[in-house]
Amino acid sequence: MTLKRITIIALSAAFCLPALADTSFRVRRMNRNDVPVGKGQCDIRLQVDHEVEVSVRGDNVFIRTIQGRDAYDDGNSECNMPLPDRPVSDFNFEVREKRGDIRLMEEPSRRNNWSAVVMIRDSSGGQGRYHFRLTWDMRDPGPTGGGNFGRPDFPGRGNSGFVWNNAIDFRGNGRGVATLNGFEQRLGDVVVDIDRGGRVQVTFRAERGQSLMFTGQIIGREGGRLRADVASQDRRARGPMFISVGDRDNVNAITFEGGDSRDRMRVTWDRR
Repeated sequence: MTLKRITIIALSAAFCLPALADTSFRVRRMNRNDVPVGKGQCDIRLQVDHEVEVSVRGDNVFIRTIQGRDAYDDGNSECNMPLPDRPVSDFNFEVREKRGDIRLMEEPSRRNNWSAVVMIRDSSGGQGRYHFRLTWDMRDPGPTGGGNFGRPDFPGRGNSGFVWNNAIDFRGNGRGVATLNGFEQRLGDVVVDIDRGGRVQVTFRAERGQSLMFTGQIIGREGGRLRADVASQDRRARGPMFISVGDRDNVNAITFEGGDSRDRMRVTWDRR
């Protein structure tokens, strides 16, 4: 009888506890082409019952259930680029669909491991659909964005004595290919943005509405040929990039080859 009484008490206590469960999923790659070049965007769509805390880090979503049943992806969450693990400029949180209360608790920062943290409270009963959008400028924010410049794993100011004095945009209509560890990705038009400090961003239009972006520093120029030290957006490849430009702010050709101990990337692009 004593054992039976203990069992009943334990079960009753368990049913009184709030549901505490963690779920996670990886966001699929966006295949739309309506996001402007140079802009990062994640659309997170969830089914939520009662109260959850949602953290978006990179292209992963982590959900902590506070009350109610576990929330889950409704199958349509997507990102055109993982949320960067560094400071970004023009970060924005937008609610696109809701049934209860939804708000941004924390923007990505070093303190929260570069996660966007969102709280959702739904008290209407059953599961409700929630859709929020994160956007940011994929261009590097510069030395005021959190001290990335000067780090050994990020190309930045101070790498050479070369000085760039003019902000300018180069554009090119052409075709190319990027090869990463034997896997090929076809490239389309390109935009090369250079600010007055010589920081450069090279953005290729890729297949299925995606983009391939490099950021770094201009370190030399010989006539119409620029040399830059750049890294890919996901930091899997770093190395020299050579950019041939014309007298009408046109890009004529781009070559890049770099990587690390595991990955190797090669890019060739020509104006057409």
